[in-house]
Amino acid sequence: MPHVVVVTDSSASLSTEVAEAAGIVVVPLQVVIGATSYDEGTEATPAMVAEALRDYTPVSTSRPGPAVFGEVYARAAAEGATAVVSVHLSARMSGTAESAEQAARDAPLPVLTLDTRQVGPATGYAALAAVAVLERGGTPEEALGAARRRADRSTSLFYVDTLEYLRRGGRVGAAAALLGGALSVKPLLRIEDGSVQPFEKVRTAGKALARLEEHAVEAAGGRPVEATVAHLAGADRAQALAGRLTERLELAAPIRLAELGAALGAHVGPGMVAVCVAPALD
Repeated sequence: MPHVVVVTDSSASLSTEVAEAAGIVVVPLQVVIGATSYDEGTEATPAMVAEALRDYTPVSTSRPGPAVFGEVYARAAAEGATAVVSVHLSARMSGTAESAEQAARDAPLPVLTLDTRQVGPATGYAALAAVAVLERGGTPEEALGAARRRADRSTSLFYVDTLEYLRRGGRVGAAAALLGGALSVKPLLRIEDGSVQPFEKVRTAGKALARLEEHAVEAAGGRPVEATVAHLAGADRAQALAGRLTERLELAAPIRLAELGAALGAHVGPGMVAVCVAPALD
């Protein structure tokens, strides 16, 4: 039987246990704290990022280079893979997908790459959709299509205490960030067509989290879904939200509760809470 490997990047927010169980290879993004670069996941932790941001230590991120992906693809071929499906975060947010595409051109086996136009758990759900198709005997092309459809149908929403960190990283415009700060509002954001877009502002964190819950329920539309609640230094908020959503969503699996990866956390800041709602696998 053909052996096809699914690859993603660490922004997909897949736990080590989930990735290993699915056979997904995770390529780490780089997190730069001060003058030191770390691999996300194995070296840089969300706690390190939150502490650095609170201390005003410079934090930035960078993509894995094409050579890193080239090594991953070559290793897959050496281990007997016949193809790779490589599923990555939005190209509007990172050059990771571009690195994967460049490496794919010189890979010793066919590599199909996907820019999910998503970030965080939605990218992880797309990768898991590809695995599900391959486990049923589907082709790499069918797996890629399933990943694309699930990413397109997923909703990524998040609350941040301030837009300042997104402004610093160029993920939202200065005007939007200034508006949020000037009015002392609490912004809600979502991923639209691969970019971060503010879509609602309320006056308090409590109201913001309540609205986040309502939007997540609306996104599910009464259909079976999987969901992840992620946070950066906001565990109590995330746990409370996950509990309420468990009661209100038709879940195909228990809600995943996790800290947001260090690379994404560097751009949203402490106190962030995110919800991703993805359609259940067929």
